[in-house]
Amino acid sequence: MTARTNEQWIADLKDNGAARETALGDLRAIVQKGLPYALSRWLSPNQPQFNSLVEEVTQETLLRVLSQIDTFEGRSQFTTWVHKIAVRIALTELRRKRWRDSSLDELTENEDAPPPLGLLADSQAGPETSAERADMLARVKRIIEEDLTDRQREALILLGVRDMPVEAVARKLKTNRNALYKLLHDARVRLKQRLLAEEIAPNDVLSLFEQK
Repeated sequence: MTARTNEQWIADLKDNGAARETALGDLRAIVQKGLPYALSRWLSPNQPQFNSLVEEVTQETLLRVLSQIDTFEGRSQFTTWVHKIAVRIALTELRRKRWRDSSLDELTENEDAPPPLGLLADSQAGPETSAERADMLARVKRIIEEDLTDRQREALILLGVRDMPVEAVARKLKTNRNALYKLLHDARVRLKQRLLAEEIAPNDVLSLFEQK
């Protein structure tokens, strides 16, 4: 595998010839090597679906990197940036699969469930930062339970945490898209007011519940 600087990664991936294919091959190997460790909290490499998930995530990661390469700002190693993209894609896919098999209470009460994507801790974060983010997640969960109606709470959790498609949420709640959007709007307004009162940045949380 060729060792590259950030600039060399960018140049090779933007190349139209052999350099790009070699870089993509090296990047594929890096992603596939790092995912088992990164995902070990949520999915054992021994589980049957693990290999297919890694392959699916790797392919999507390479496509995402190529489409977003101009957004890389060089504040970290290029491979670190790619790794974070891969983990986010993997956890999104795990949530999409999870909503079919888990009850709402099980997911929201299970500390091992993947956290909402927008609040995902940096894999390199230290214990103090991780503890602060865990505390924020706990506070957000409490606010959702205390301030929202059961119906609002269920809609937000299904969309934001379990990443359930809007159409599926509407069917589950026996409503339509327009009524669901109104329900979400009212919930977001109420949630934003409480977040501001508790000095939690609303955008960090509300971005999880955007209409899809």
